[in-house]
Amino acid sequence: MSFTEFSFHQQLQANLDTCGYLAPTPIQQQAIGPVLDGRDLLGLAQTGTGKTAAFVLPILQRLLSGQRGCLRALIVSPTRELAEQTHEYITKLASRTKLRSAVVYGGVGKPAQIARIRGGAEIIVACPGRLLDLAQDGVVNFSKVQTLVLDEADHMFDKGFLPDIRRIVKLLPKQRQNLVFSATMPPEIRTLVEGLLTDPVTVQVDHDKTIDTISHVFLRVAQHNKIVLLRDILQQGGVSTAIVFTRTKHKAKSLAQQLAKNGHKATSLQGNLSQQKRQEALNGFKNGTYTILVATDIAARGIDVSDISHIINFDMPETTETYTHRTGRTGRAKRHGEALSFIAEDNGRLASTLERMLGNKLVYRTHSHTGQATRTDNQPQEARQQDHKVDRNKRPPRGKRSSQRNRSLAFDFGV
Repeated sequence: MSFTEFSFHQQLQANLDTCGYLAPTPIQQQAIGPVLDGRDLLGLAQTGTGKTAAFVLPILQRLLSGQRGCLRALIVSPTRELAEQTHEYITKLASRTKLRSAVVYGGVGKPAQIARIRGGAEIIVACPGRLLDLAQDGVVNFSKVQTLVLDEADHMFDKGFLPDIRRIVKLLPKQRQNLVFSATMPPEIRTLVEGLLTDPVTVQVDHDKTIDTISHVFLRVAQHNKIVLLRDILQQGGVSTAIVFTRTKHKAKSLAQQLAKNGHKATSLQGNLSQQKRQEALNGFKNGTYTILVATDIAARGIDVSDISHIINFDMPETTETYTHRTGRTGRAKRHGEALSFIAEDNGRLASTLERMLGNKLVYRTHSHTGQATRTDNQPQEARQQDHKVDRNKRPPRGKRSSQRNRSLAFDFGV
């Protein structure tokens, strides 16, 4: 199947050809037709499967006819990075159509956003808080909105945006098309969807599975040895571009600084940065100024770079859903990627859950301090869980741990 079968306007088709889009992904194959027909739709698919094009392309096609110079499509995103990414994608695909997009989020001044909206943008991509601020200021006229898109709906709920979403929906015309896209569908989002969508088409593309182009490797490591393991992995070579995920903003900043001092082209992306600094970090990562991006989960759904070779979970996430979102940053556009996860003492329960989910896609490895792989662990789950047990009587005295850590690394708990 090719995009030509959807009979897109020649301006859209020309942009697709220029951008090198030849064949739609499964989510695009199933979603584009119903969206073109004006149906409400629930799209469930993992990150990296082409969800953005699945709604952007048919929306652009529908906007080519009808009134210009007024807001007709609203896309709500959970993060600034995702909003900016979607806006850039729309701008690229709409370049020959004269359709205009505006992006709206907090952390930056309002004047430029207001000017873009008042300049006649037909599409607004927005984070909920700033959108409601501008609506209260009388800047946004919702009366002509034909299509509402909730992108990454599960993350909307995670970030506590549900009340804002309900407020936004009340501002829109009752007769409109509603599109909800999500990687997961927890009960709270299911309730939202049932109240929002009318006779929807539901499209599911392996939304509960990980992407086949990603290899998953678990590395058992004591908490205090993580930084040494990370340095060993990076010194081995083979990691061309990587996102390293940490649990806190402070750790993301300090770890990026340590890696930079060691000669790596590293920067951080975390919530304490101004929007300008966050954008500089993202742009630098995309253009190759930086090859390592140390990030909190703010980046898990806001980066669309097709050639990230590795995802490294320096700190494991709290849920399997977040693990899937993180690792979905690699293995994109049919390229192979590798996800390396540091499994420390307190990660046993999540590791066991992920073992069942990943099945034979997962291998355990141990490393020596030289950074060379010494063993690939394909033991049965029961045997691996025995390895997870900590023999506290064999731990070295507290004062001797530092010297032992410098001599060798045996990546089992408590060492």
